Amino acid sequence: MTSRSKGWVVGRVAGAPVVVTPSWLLAAVVLTFVFAPTVRAFAPLLDTTGVLVVSFAFVLLLFASVFLHEVAHALVARARGHEVTELAVTLWGGHTAYTGATRRPLDGALVAVVGPLTNLALAVALWFAFEAQTVASIPAMLLYAGAFSNAFVGLFNLLPGLPLDGGQILESLVWAVTGSRTRGTVAAGWVGRVVAVGVVLWALAWPLVEGRQASWVTVMWAALVGAFLWAGAGDAMATERRRARLTGLSVATLAAPAVVVRSGTTVAEAGATVAGHPSTALVVVGPSGDPLGWVDPAAAGAVPADRAASTPVDSALVPFPPGSGVDADLAGPDLLERLARTSAGARVVPVLHGGRVTGVLDVARVAAAVRR
Repeated sequence: MTSRSKGWVVGRVAGAPVVVTPSWLLAAVVLTFVFAPTVRAFAPLLDTTGVLVVSFAFVLLLFASVFLHEVAHALVARARGHEVTELAVTLWGGHTAYTGATRRPLDGALVAVVGPLTNLALAVALWFAFEAQTVASIPAMLLYAGAFSNAFVGLFNLLPGLPLDGGQILESLVWAVTGSRTRGTVAAGWVGRVVAVGVVLWALAWPLVEGRQASWVTVMWAALVGAFLWAGAGDAMATERRRARLTGLSVATLAAPAVVVRSGTTVAEAGATVAGHPSTALVVVGPSGDPLGWVDPAAAGAVPADRAASTPVDSALVPFPPGSGVDADLAGPDLLERLARTSAGARVVPVLHGGRVTGVLDVARVAAAVRR
């Protein structure tokens, strides 16, 4: 399972915690000082404290917009069948984490596109609010800055390269056309690297086109953003290649067959049932057929022969964690996610088909297959 980001939980959305990370504090401080000269130029009569307060108000407005961007992702992800695990506000704005593999290109596209569309809708709303102002005031300036920043965030995120939302849309489009999610991710990842280089080149070349020198501050920020995009694109491609390799793992190929006996069956009866099947596990089920656990052969073999006919096989039972059964059709990342959520550290879990126990799955064997 994905570990939660470190930080302060300030609420819940779509059933998931909203986490403010320590890196956001750093971003808030830096952006407050970056925006302060703009406030000073607009309101030269404000003292330093007033300038910083207004600048910080803009930072809060900006991050509120980013938060709503992530809320949109979370709500649509949940509506498309995912379990949202967190919404985090971070140094780079924020992210939404959710579990469950995206099974259809449309799902990925819808989850991705709503974030930028939220920012563009906010930009329009803030612009109309700005146009309604009758005097050049500080609130008017904040509305204008909010409209501009939301428009920028929305349009920038629609650029067609991972890890941006536009990259996820491109990934879904290529996936839909080719039938291969891996091809979609690789294509969107390489476009993302082109976007990363383009951001840096823009910061260097645009000032020269206008006949002025490039600002080292702008180039530095562009380099940081470009590095983030390049690394994110690479991570996305590597993750997808691992996912594609894991798709070959399945319960069908890794499970061992099982013989089922009822709770209360004697050791002797159970031994007769499993005789002739040396590679078959022995699973004990309850009255309604629910799997209770598997029989440890060593423990069953330690029962004296003269007591085997009177000793319940339950005495050699290794219990299954409640709800640990895996469906016989599970494969790939879905299988690993299921084991991570429900195996509770158990060595063996039951395999179910139509609610009936058909085998057992050795978790260590799955782990070995993943390492290979």
